[in-house]
Amino acid sequence: MVAAAEEERFSRRKHGKRPVPFSAWELPDQAAAWCLKQAGLRPEDLDAVAYSYDPALVRPGQRGLDERWEDLRTTYAHRAPAFLSTVLPGLDPAQVRYVPHHVAHAASAGLAAPYRNSAVLVCDGRGEAVSHLAGRYAGGELTVLATQELPHSLGLMYEEVTEHLGFLRSSDEYKVMALASYGEPRFLGELRELIYATGDGGFRVEPIDWGGYAKALSKGETWSADHADLAASVQKRLEEVLLDLARWLHDRTGERCLTMAGGVALNCVANTRLLAEGPFEEIWVQPAAGDAGTALGGALHLAQAAGEPAAPMPGADLGRGWSDEELAAWLDVARVPYERPRDLAAAVAAELAADRIVAWFQGRSEYGPRALGRRSLLAHPGRPANTERLNDVKGREQFRPIAPMVLAERAGEIFERGPIPSPYMLFVHDVRPEWRERIPAVVHVDGTARIQTIDRAGDPLMARTLEEFEARTGLPVVVNTSLNTAGRPMVDDPRDALECFGSAPVDLLVLGPYLIRRGQVFAS
Repeated sequence: MVAAAEEERFSRRKHGKRPVPFSAWELPDQAAAWCLKQAGLRPEDLDAVAYSYDPALVRPGQRGLDERWEDLRTTYAHRAPAFLSTVLPGLDPAQVRYVPHHVAHAASAGLAAPYRNSAVLVCDGRGEAVSHLAGRYAGGELTVLATQELPHSLGLMYEEVTEHLGFLRSSDEYKVMALASYGEPRFLGELRELIYATGDGGFRVEPIDWGGYAKALSKGETWSADHADLAASVQKRLEEVLLDLARWLHDRTGERCLTMAGGVALNCVANTRLLAEGPFEEIWVQPAAGDAGTALGGALHLAQAAGEPAAPMPGADLGRGWSDEELAAWLDVARVPYERPRDLAAAVAAELAADRIVAWFQGRSEYGPRALGRRSLLAHPGRPANTERLNDVKGREQFRPIAPMVLAERAGEIFERGPIPSPYMLFVHDVRPEWRERIPAVVHVDGTARIQTIDRAGDPLMARTLEEFEARTGLPVVVNTSLNTAGRPMVDDPRDALECFGSAPVDLLVLGPYLIRRGQVFAS
């Protein structure tokens, strides 16, 4: 794996395009061009290009498809080879290969994971005609054991309740997961009658009158206890059905490891329950589990089919990066005063200990939706007000949690009921009772935290920063949330970082080895 990047990081549009069917013609042309450049390739050098949707599998008139747009979506997919040859001049349209959507998701997990053999579970909103795939990878080959035909879809069900609660569907589902912690699952009994596994590897989602549980909210309207209880009920029922699917899959495969992808796999609360209560000893989730990850999965699938076995994913830092000299040139052009501390880790730790917010820009950017210490906002976890403070900085809802970063070898002292190491922030952990009052900013209302563990060998600078912070505060944890503001993609290039620093109340910007102080910039 040489490079992977999402179009949103280039276009500065969240998800690269609006999550609506009529935007299906839009292609990630800037991301594709950058990946080729990173590899030193031209479009005419390519043996194959994966397109992770096979229009031949669409069934016209099938229930669950949006009839207003389905013909248009399918037409766009049929014409994708020509579209791609236009945005990548020199590409032979005949080199474009259709990979079934859920096969691409499955490959992004089963072929990228550190296991040669695994069970694989994919759940999302929808693909061509199904919403779910259960199977097994053995020696790089996928055996499909079950799929679920539309209209039944756990992902679409969760999208519907997301929209009902006043959030953007196919985008803001993580907000429902966060809101669920504020409620009680008092509608769970009724939802069990409407959402259930069928015992054959599939499930059913009957039509649900969400308004019967809580009134629909418009964007920005205040939620009530009913809305939190609905979110809690849907979240719990999703977890229960996923457990049923995982148990069925384990019975059929006997595998000790489960790999997961699809948008539902970004539900870190459900992932933790699957690991804690399910039959698999280990679970590995693709860091870019949403549709962005199907680009990687499609490529891996075609490479494997062509006789090139996949290597495990080396990490999520597969995006753009800049040399120290290039970063200095950006700062010089911007006429921003900066310094280069002799000990950057110590300098940043001192600022964090003084309760300052630090924008952190290091190395290659992350692939997927989580900030993993490459494009992050850092803060002191021992100040209760920092949860509200960072949500204000980012302009987002106050019920949203912020996350802790910790050295992998220290994580077990502070967190439990979750896998350690946990490098991709795809599980939640219980914060041990004796630590909850010491790091209140990163403890969610239910006593959990979505941690990121830092590997000392893989990220020595962040490891030293954590150690220097602990030396000053006694706390081996630092707040880590994504470097962006609400509705905007994560910062990717130096210009993005400078613009975010200029528009948000952040105290310092660390750009590679350089440190820019807010007071110096705006005083000049």
